[in-house]
Order: sequence, then structure tokens, then C-alpha cells
Amino acid sequence: MQVLGVFKSLHRTRMAVFKEDDKALTAARLKINEEFKKNKNETSEENIQKMIKMGTDVEIVLRETVLQMEHVGESRLLLRPRESHMLENVPYCDEPRKKS
Repeated sequence: MQVLGVFKSLHRTRMAVFKEDDKALTAARLKINEEFKKNKNETSEENIQKMIKMGTDVEIVLRETVLQMEHVGESRLLLRPRESHMLENVPYCDEPRKKS
């Protein structure tokens, strides 16, 4: 069941990360499916757990680090950050806040 959960999670993340980019959506879908099909006959519990860990790590990297950009004009890019990438505008402070 863990394997199916990782598979579904990767596909959900792919849909969010590459939203409106048909080429990237297709490439990611094919790669995810290829990797799972390639290893579908694995029987070693240790190897299966390693692959589950790898799939989970890949999902986190995709979700947290991939940003979409779109070419607009010849020398300009439009950044499309997802809501999870947006942070509060907090001023930088050299000294940590004191606990009260």
C-alpha cells in the first residue's frame, strides 16, 4: 500500500508543480510510470523500502524546489510561484528574538 501511496503522491505533485505545462506534465508522467513499471517485480523488502524513501524524497524536492517560469518576449521570463513558495515579508534581523 505504501508503494501505491507514493505513486499517487508523485502524480498529484506533478499536476501541481507543472500546472499548465503540457510538455513537462507528460514527461513527468512518463518518467514516474517508467520507474514504477521497471521495479514492479522487486521482491526484496529492503530494496522496496529504499525505493519508497527515494520516491518520497523526489516528491518533496519537486514540491519544495521546482518553480515554473514562462518565456514572455525574447529576453524576459515570468515567474509563477505556487502559494507554498510565498512567504510573509519578514524583515531580516541579525540577532535572534529574545524569548519572553
